[in-house]
Amino acid sequence: MEANIILIIVLIILALVIGKKGIKIVKQANVLIVERLGKFNRVAQSGVNFIWPFIDRVRPMVSGGASSTFVDLRERVVDFEPQPVITKDNVTMAVDTVVYYQITDPHRAMYEIVDLGFAITQLTITSLRNVMGELALDETLVSRETVNNKLRTILDEATDKWGVKVNRVELKNIEPPTEIQDAMAKQMKAERERRATVTEAEGTKAAAILTAEGERNAAIAKAEGKKQAAILSAEGEAEAILKVQRAEAEAIKLVYNAIHEGKPTNDLIAIKYMDALKEMARGSANKVFIPYEATGVLASIAGIKEILTERKESESKKV
Repeated sequence: MEANIILIIVLIILALVIGKKGIKIVKQANVLIVERLGKFNRVAQSGVNFIWPFIDRVRPMVSGGASSTFVDLRERVVDFEPQPVITKDNVTMAVDTVVYYQITDPHRAMYEIVDLGFAITQLTITSLRNVMGELALDETLVSRETVNNKLRTILDEATDKWGVKVNRVELKNIEPPTEIQDAMAKQMKAERERRATVTEAEGTKAAAILTAEGERNAAIAKAEGKKQAAILSAEGEAEAILKVQRAEAEAIKLVYNAIHEGKPTNDLIAIKYMDALKEMARGSANKVFIPYEATGVLASIAGIKEILTERKESESKKV
């Protein structure tokens, strides 16, 4: 009876030990590497897992000199201390880098590398020096994106066999030597002054151009005004002359109508003809008038002679 009780107690103790040693609860985004008799057996996923005590064991993960029972599958961030690098033009400067990586294959991360964190750190430092050594100082300062992409590609290819994916590499800070910084500050100041001078010159040039264009437009407008005024004056004079000519033509027409309506005699016509000749000859002694119709002229002269004769006889009678 006592033996049975002892056996039951031993079985209970053994069950408790097996339960404590064999039941493993794995958190989300973590896994366990389970070995059986010193050989890889399986990867225990998140949740409740059972391992055989004294037969199976969990192998710890070593990263960066620290050991952890669980393998964390989340993305990790490694911030490196500023590292001295030498550029292509032999300038030594300190570069601060940040690497983002994630374990994608826990089996290879455990068995392909001894210390994953230390390996990634050393690989990043050497790759950074190689990449920066291919660039001049000016290129490193303006080509951060290029350096980031090169480093990410190099690290991702190198860590692929370790079951690691390098997602991003960022250069936090690039710090050249003090004398280089002073020279850069002077260069930036000179560049700003140059740009200010160029901007001022361009402003002066633009103002001069605008002034010249304004003067040119004003001169054109003035010339156009004078031209328009001359055109209007000429048109006014022409219109005035036309009106005068029309008035003279109308007067001639009225005189002509009046003469025809009055039925003038040859004597009156001859007198008017002589008056017209007298007016035409006034002011010049070298004018010669030849009538268009000789018969008409002769008739007029005959009429004039007759009139003169009648006037002479009349005067004699009065005497």
